[in-house]
Amino acid sequence: MPAWGVLFLLWAVVGATKDCPASCNCHALETMGLWVNCSGRRLTALPILPARTRHLLLANNSLHVVPPGTFDHLPQLQMLDVTQNPWHCDCSITYLRLWLEDRMPEALHHVVCASPALVAARPLNQLTGSELGNCGWQLQGSWASLRLWWDVTLVAVVTLGLALLVSLLCTLARLQHEPGTVTSRP
Repeated sequence: MPAWGVLFLLWAVVGATKDCPASCNCHALETMGLWVNCSGRRLTALPILPARTRHLLLANNSLHVVPPGTFDHLPQLQMLDVTQNPWHCDCSITYLRLWLEDRMPEALHHVVCASPALVAARPLNQLTGSELGNCGWQLQGSWASLRLWWDVTLVAVVTLGLALLVSLLCTLARLQHEPGTVTSRP
């Protein structure tokens, strides 16, 4: 191979791994993308990952959660190993669970919960939605304020309706008792 070919390959490998997090090892894959190994680094939070990450090893760390959207900027990500972490399996694990269900459903068997006590030592694939907790499926802030306005409007309409009804009844009672008004009686 000519010297320029070797230099080009060396430049491609160095360029591909330049965004590698300090706490991880990165290797360029032959099929493009990066193999990012962050296993066994005692990570408590995910580092900023290179956009070209294709294989990501996060096993044997101290990760409890994966924030929503963590893997959204990694369009090439095909393989993810998150085993042997003390996962806190409540609503905060929903993003990871859904990501794995969509891309690597077999991996859900190997993600084991460490807490809370209700689900400890159980694989993520065995948990039901109710076991993960309420998950904040309440109305979002804008919808909640809309609901408040709906309630206020409903109270105003009912109050106005009752006031009109009372006014109508008072008018009818007055008409029946005033002299000179004709009332029909059977």
